[in-house]
Amino acid sequence: MSDEKLTPRNIDFSEWYNTLVLKAELADYAPVRGCMVVRPYGWALWENIQAALDRRFKETGHVNAAFPLLIPMSFLEKEKAHVEGFSPELAVVTIGGGEKLEEPLVVRPTSETVIGSMYAKWIQSYRDLPVLINQWGNVVRWELRTKLFLRTLEFYWQEGHTAHATSKEAEEETLRMLGVYADFAINEGAVPVVRGVKSECEKFAGAVQSLSIEAMMQDTRALQSGTSHFLGQNFAKAFEIQYLDQNNTLQHCWTTSWGLSTRFIGAIIMTHGDDQGLILPPRLAPIQAIIVPIFKSDPETAAVMEAVNRVQTELKAAGIRVKVDDRTEVTPGFKFNDWEMRGVPLRVEIGPKDVEKGSVALARRDKPGRDPLTGASGKSFVPQAGLAAVVADLLTDIQKSLLERATAFRDSHIFDPKDYSELTEVVQNGWAYSFWCESSECEAKVKEDTKATTRCIPLDREKGHTLTGAGGKCIVCGKDAKRKVYFAKAY
Repeated sequence: MSDEKLTPRNIDFSEWYNTLVLKAELADYAPVRGCMVVRPYGWALWENIQAALDRRFKETGHVNAAFPLLIPMSFLEKEKAHVEGFSPELAVVTIGGGEKLEEPLVVRPTSETVIGSMYAKWIQSYRDLPVLINQWGNVVRWELRTKLFLRTLEFYWQEGHTAHATSKEAEEETLRMLGVYADFAINEGAVPVVRGVKSECEKFAGAVQSLSIEAMMQDTRALQSGTSHFLGQNFAKAFEIQYLDQNNTLQHCWTTSWGLSTRFIGAIIMTHGDDQGLILPPRLAPIQAIIVPIFKSDPETAAVMEAVNRVQTELKAAGIRVKVDDRTEVTPGFKFNDWEMRGVPLRVEIGPKDVEKGSVALARRDKPGRDPLTGASGKSFVPQAGLAAVVADLLTDIQKSLLERATAFRDSHIFDPKDYSELTEVVQNGWAYSFWCESSECEAKVKEDTKATTRCIPLDREKGHTLTGAGGKCIVCGKDAKRKVYFAKAY
């Protein structure tokens, strides 16, 4: 890590983000333009995200499988809306083994088509349903403008694909998985999200309805952080996914798909980070507590390291992800800054005086230094005895504090403008929550005038923002409107 400081967020948020991803060693630019290398620290964070989601998927009856990276071009062409939606982003293989292929192969941008072809083979009877499969993998979408984690040519994700006997079951699955994503984002990532329905213009290519969780970043831009799609029978009819029902009548299945990617790492960075670096939520942080030994001379070293090793063993035994920074070539101050930049939730300092007193110093990452308003410090001195319980409680409190802080920030930047003129001002530094007639013309006008898009029509009653009530007038055209939508600039 270099000693160079990060660009403050209020000076250049984008530069702050890009530099932080590199300095914190989460990812690096790959030799191929638009691709990224996820470094071990970033991958450890992704592994924790995977584990938290995978547990939830299995609790809701889903199983994991793996499907091919290469898809015949003819598969994509079977679902017209799907191929039209993805055609600008496709990477196509035309030569294999030194010879031109009879049929071009697409590097998967998503897997509805290849999975649909297999479901058509596997599903014969109502007894085979529902099919609830998820896969963890990578996909390629040839994006023009890229940004580490948020939008790269190749990225890592999970994609769930399910098949059901009825429309009702498939719609329930779509909502259930959106709920799983929201629960994960809020309780694991400490990222408050709005659950809602995407507009016709913003929905997934080939879907009947798309749902998403939307989060507000610290620059007030929205980040679509996970999506769940009700596909109706579109893919089932394209790939002949059929089953014999209990009356021995052949029926088409109803399908869904849903996904969350490494983009969520970007959500964590931009929701919680500060001008010193990352602030990682304890439930997902690769390292929850970093122990920094402090000593100046050899006689002090043995006693300090004995205490350090004892504390490390105790914390590990309590299930806390802990690491000792035993580097001797850098100063304790350098280590403090280094681990603050990497966002470790809690720092444990042990020096000669701590050994004498049988104590340790604890520094919270969410409260660096001393608060200029309250004078409160994120640092405390506690006994070594019973330390694991104290650390566990602090980590719980940090997790709670991060969610409360992010929620308060979001809610303070959501506005209900009185007219269109005010909406155009509001979306420059916040979200507008307004009645909308749901016409594509009004949606396009907002985008053209402000660069803001519809994010979602919320499913939840957001605090301080009633949903539809008795209806109202479209903020854009003044016609009758039944529902409110969030307008915001987005990543």
